[in-house]
Amino acid sequence: MSTTVQILDHRTLEEREREFLPGMGKPWLLPFYDLFSRRVGARALHERAAALADIAPGQSVLDVGCGTANLALTVLRAQPAARVTGLDPDAGALRVAARKATRRRVPITLVQGFADRLPNGDGSLDHIVSALALHHVPEEGRVLFAREALRVLRPGGKVTIVDFGGADSASGSDDSDHSGHGHGGHDRRGHGRRGEHGRPRGHGPADLVRLLADAGFAGAREVERMEHRFGPITFVQASRP
Repeated sequence: MSTTVQILDHRTLEEREREFLPGMGKPWLLPFYDLFSRRVGARALHERAAALADIAPGQSVLDVGCGTANLALTVLRAQPAARVTGLDPDAGALRVAARKATRRRVPITLVQGFADRLPNGDGSLDHIVSALALHHVPEEGRVLFAREALRVLRPGGKVTIVDFGGADSASGSDDSDHSGHGHGGHDRRGHGRRGEHGRPRGHGPADLVRLLADAGFAGAREVERMEHRFGPITFVQASRP
């Protein structure tokens, strides 16, 4: 098996000027990202997401908002014969991801780009996965992401999203303060969506289910829920008809 690791740039000239908020909030905090991820127990979420995705040998996978590729590398541990691509606007995070993949001698393609314009052809993917990224993306960006996900998945292809499962919008969540960050990949207009004590506030499982259903996905549903130190975590899945 080839262990090629490459970083590609999918950004348009206009997107090269597009700002984003890095995963740790400040670029200089990037070296601490993986340490923080381990301390808050994110690995268990990545492992569960990979198990729920149930990826088969040879299938193609896109990790949207991959950051330093923790979920993407977990997918490859679970299924070494998968063809995995990670997408993120943060060049620094992608360089860290490339070094990690090279040390592990696993093949991966890393793409610098944004969640609302995916770097894949129509019907070319078997799976899309995303972990703890979409809660930072504004409503308009999430809608575009869902449409793009439907476009690039083949019929029967599946999307698996892991995110903070806060109160649904019908129960009082507020979508007015959304902003981008390094993993979701949207414009920077603040410091991300935060709840009490500065913890990330999810958009709620029903919001994600509606997002995917409105884009045209079939069987959109919350498949699992998990308690986390930052609050409830939701696992949502859907498939392209």
